[in-house]
Amino acid sequence: MGLTPAWQQIMEFETLQAGEVNRAARVEWCASGKVLNVAWGCQQLGAETSLVTTLGGDTGRQIQHAFLDSGIETYWIETGTNARVCTTLIDRGKSQVTELVENAAPISNGALDAATRKFANVAARARVVVLSGSLTAQAPATFYYDLLAHTSSPVILDARGPELLSALARRPLLVKPNREELGKTVGYPMTNDADLQRGAAELLDRGAQWVLVTDGPRPLWLISQTACHRIAPPSREVVNPIGSGDSLAAGIAVGLWQGGDLLSAVRLGVAAASANVSTLRPAHFKRHEVDELLSLVHTT
Repeated sequence: MGLTPAWQQIMEFETLQAGEVNRAARVEWCASGKVLNVAWGCQQLGAETSLVTTLGGDTGRQIQHAFLDSGIETYWIETGTNARVCTTLIDRGKSQVTELVENAAPISNGALDAATRKFANVAARARVVVLSGSLTAQAPATFYYDLLAHTSSPVILDARGPELLSALARRPLLVKPNREELGKTVGYPMTNDADLQRGAAELLDRGAQWVLVTDGPRPLWLISQTACHRIAPPSREVVNPIGSGDSLAAGIAVGLWQGGDLLSAVRLGVAAASANVSTLRPAHFKRHEVDELLSLVHTT
């Protein structure tokens, strides 16, 4: 469940020069945004997947069309406004990826209420729930907190700032900010590992059961009140890193859905995130690639 899907343009360049005319060597369009990427990832890993999100307009119809043959059970809440468009610029010469992000348009209270009701119906039969992505403008910061009242399933929450802090009182199983998001959420920079552990401890004290802090290709920290693990992902050639955090969330959800413990589920998520960086479209990795990478995920 999430409120901010996107219709994604991916443009590849041999070299990209700011302030100049740049001609793309390759262009692709796909459905993306955090909530959609998580759904794709769960489906790629073989889970029975349901998706609840809001969208509208011509871009929303493009997103819906992209999911027609996905095998994912989809629930689209109409907003009357175009789904946002985001653009990924890939500079092959410099191995750089630039993301141009359009903020999602505001959603009416009626659409938010409809999304909440649909979520409650679907979550009642879910074994694992993922809440993912930024909220739209004018959506209440308590939106995820309110959704958590409608499920007793383990919840993975991928959010930051006020919406994350508000939801912690509902004790989600796992929250997964990246290092920068953690700093912005607790109000001080993560200059070293001690800062990171202190920030994670604050989220735990507020109600999170586990905190998973990501840091790009560097090791992740998985922390609870009684345990602390560092998990090193395997090194991979990077094609497009966008969607790796969403693939991580998907892998964790599927690992829990399959009955594994949280640490094993996180290791599956790390393998999925590693597989994702070598694909052009977010979360379009293959299950066999994830299985091959799983043995290369190291935990301390």
